[in-house]
Amino acid sequence: MKYMLLIYASEAARAHMTPADYDAELQEYRAFGAEAAQRGVMVTGEALHPISTATTVRVRDGQALKTDGPFAETHEQLGGFYILDCRDLDEAIEMAAKIPGAKDGSIEIRPIVIFAQA
Repeated sequence: MKYMLLIYASEAARAHMTPADYDAELQEYRAFGAEAAQRGVMVTGEALHPISTATTVRVRDGQALKTDGPFAETHEQLGGFYILDCRDLDEAIEMAAKIPGAKDGSIEIRPIVIFAQA
């Protein structure tokens, strides 16, 4: 089953990282990606630009309304994601615990719905 692993962390805390800390964390993410690929579960993964670049769209009364910024104010922001094809939720949890962002943020695991082809 495919799972989306959403990486949430504080952008404010990340802004105070030293270049050495940032490089070390980047190496941990590369190691995670390599392990996920080696295990055959990696589908894709990407980092996201800061929430200051986000745009939210809502349709109300047939009108599309655009708002700069994220959908909701939170203490943690969505910073990236992985899509993994794991045998079950237990394997997805095991892999989520290896994502570096789990150490100071959180990883939300969501199963992906596969719609039948028409």
